[in-house]
Amino acid sequence: MEMTLGSRVRAFMDRLAKEDVNLHGFILSVRGEEKAKAYYAPFREGQMHRMYSVSKTMVGLAIGMLAEEGKLSLDQPVTDFFRDLLPEKPDGRLMRLTIRDMLRMATCYEQTSYREGIDRDWTKPFFTDTPSHEPGTVFHYDTGCSQVLSSLVKRLSGKEVIDFLNERLFGPLGCRDERKWLRDPAGQCQGGTGLCMSLRDLHTVAACLTDGGRGLVPDWYVREMTRKQIGTLMREADEERFGYGWQCWQTRAGWSMYGMGGQMVFACPKKQVLLSTIADTRLDFRGVQRLYDAFFDEIYPYADLEDMKPEEFPAKAGTLPNDPAMALEKAGPFEFEDGNPLGMKRLSLDGNTLRWENARGEAVLPFCPGETKEGSWPGCETEPALVSAGWTEEMGLLRIRCFAVGDAPCGFDMLLLFRDGRVTVQSRRSHDPLTEGYQGVATGREAMLTTA
Repeated sequence: MEMTLGSRVRAFMDRLAKEDVNLHGFILSVRGEEKAKAYYAPFREGQMHRMYSVSKTMVGLAIGMLAEEGKLSLDQPVTDFFRDLLPEKPDGRLMRLTIRDMLRMATCYEQTSYREGIDRDWTKPFFTDTPSHEPGTVFHYDTGCSQVLSSLVKRLSGKEVIDFLNERLFGPLGCRDERKWLRDPAGQCQGGTGLCMSLRDLHTVAACLTDGGRGLVPDWYVREMTRKQIGTLMREADEERFGYGWQCWQTRAGWSMYGMGGQMVFACPKKQVLLSTIADTRLDFRGVQRLYDAFFDEIYPYADLEDMKPEEFPAKAGTLPNDPAMALEKAGPFEFEDGNPLGMKRLSLDGNTLRWENARGEAVLPFCPGETKEGSWPGCETEPALVSAGWTEEMGLLRIRCFAVGDAPCGFDMLLLFRDGRVTVQSRRSHDPLTEGYQGVATGREAMLTTA
């Protein structure tokens, strides 16, 4: 086994490809110097990417800056700043909830209070929901608490959190790529999930934190933020049991920013190693853990053995295997019975194009067997997507994967078996409003064509 860092980076990439991890890009730094990076075409350097719960860490940084200015105390009850949102007789457990406990996800709730798609204001439900337990006692991952912290930034600074951080952090660090923060229906930044920024700007912020905040984020806050503040032994994923800091996670060798689907920062202070990634692993429940394991197995042990020259590694988005001998040229049209789990009505195959109608309407999905192509989400021309496909295993079995790559990375993985005048469609999805109707199994029969 080669022990050079360059060879270990290649081993990291090869392992993730073998494990079918949908990586979009990464940047690796050692001792403050960038050593390796890759963008998996068509993803490119400087491209804006949804960061999901990395947003929480960024909101936490803004709270630390405001604490340094004396605009809040971490031991204050959060309700001190939201008296206007409290019910007539607020629960005592809510009234005892401090900002410090908000930062470490030790609220009085066992789930997020706001309901996406139902509530207009995502902050207010936090103060009207019924608490389930005493605050400051146990860890419960609560995106609603990060939404409230984002609202607190606006109340204390007069600026939405993105404008505050643009002025106080992103701008001074030289972050120049496009970025935005998605809003709730009331117009406020989605504090727990809405940040969209580039991988290299994320890596720049992470490097600032590993360097003590560089006077932009208080050094005391960085130290406390990145150490264990509460236990997380009840978490299901292996790497999530090392504890939680202030809006960031502990790992086996340091701390991490952790956004759903593989938007990650792995910071390892002992060896001064920093890895940032963007990805969409949401179709694989172990996808993020695969990233952790590949990094700690393939790169981390060798990161300090030599001083490699900076290198950019060529890479492409993953493809599905394809056996042309299994392909069909045409099939269908097929009709489905009402009430099937996919809401499918009709489907046909014509060369390298699938057409169907489901509960969402009509859709056309061109594909290229054995390749990954840029296109649009079926039935939604304005939503960019990556489509991969392959004929596989047996005659007439087609696998299609479609990943949305806009503001909400998500996707579906579909098998279609064409046999004996029928098509059986099996599909699974990552949870998002865009993927509604792509979970389940249904069989359609070839339509009886009549001529006048």
